[in-house]
Amino acid sequence: MAQQVNISELSLPQLEVLKNQLDQEVEFLSSSIAQLKVVQTKYVEAKDCLTVLNKSNEGKYCLLSKYIYMLFLQPFPEGKELLVPLSSSMYVPGKLSDVSSVLIDVGTGYYVEKSVDDARDFFKRKIDFLTKQIEKIQPALQEKHAMKQAVIEMMSQKIQQLTTAGASQAAATKA
Repeated sequence: MAQQVNISELSLPQLEVLKNQLDQEVEFLSSSIAQLKVVQTKYVEAKDCLTVLNKSNEGKYCLLSKYIYMLFLQPFPEGKELLVPLSSSMYVPGKLSDVSSVLIDVGTGYYVEKSVDDARDFFKRKIDFLTKQIEKIQPALQEKHAMKQAVIEMMSQKIQQLTTAGASQAAATKA
């Protein structure tokens, strides 16, 4: 267990070191949450895009989002024309040939073939897992923010004490 320190007993330089450490921890936790949210958003957007794709059958082509390359979760009719992303700004026309199974990007260049229902379950589990991880990190981030604020307040008090003491000494030496 971490050792507890009364911040009122720390000197100004020690408080500065502690504040810098807390700044780094807050930055790390904030960055971790942001990265988790980016990944979570990819899964959610892919899922949302499929819902939209399933409803819009009027056009000749069905434009996939830049994240939809991961999956085709809706049972589109075979031969349905769509645009397949080659990069974030380049697409080629294509047609669906097999809609009974999908290839899912599971990371680091590995793809897994799954049924449509299994793919839905997979992405739901991923979204739920990421949500739980974010919920675990959030309290730690809030605690670090509160600790940082307390250190800043203590630093302000110590600076004010030093300023007052300096002013008192200056007044005493003039007299």
